Amino acid sequence: MRFRIFFGVVGAIILALPAWAHHSHGNYVDTFTDIEGVVKEVHLVVPHSWVYIEVKDATGPVIWALEATGRAGLERIGVTREYVKPGDTIKARCHVLRDGSRGCLLGFLKATDGTVKDWDGNNAQLPTDF
Repeated sequence: MRFRIFFGVVGAIILALPAWAHHSHGNYVDTFTDIEGVVKEVHLVVPHSWVYIEVKDATGPVIWALEATGRAGLERIGVTREYVKPGDTIKARCHVLRDGSRGCLLGFLKATDGTVKDWDGNNAQLPTDF
């Protein structure tokens, strides 16, 4: 009986570790960076949604991957498939990847209609300087 309990606890810990590591924000810097670009793709999915934008930099156009909360969280704040779509020019305030690659964890996204929403899903106060 003790072995069953022991293996049950060990199994639960092993299954929980990937979920805990998955939600680490350690890959991203702590400060916000603003980027602007043209939406190429939007994937409102679970567990994380993605927006791919084309940003013009010194070397020419490059694609950035913006990670957001899941579809259900975005739907709760009014994000639909029509809210941001390919061809839209948007502005994002996000935490860029520490390794310097072109990706970030979205904080806020400003759509073409001028509205700003918290795409991180934590109901943060919207910025006034964005």
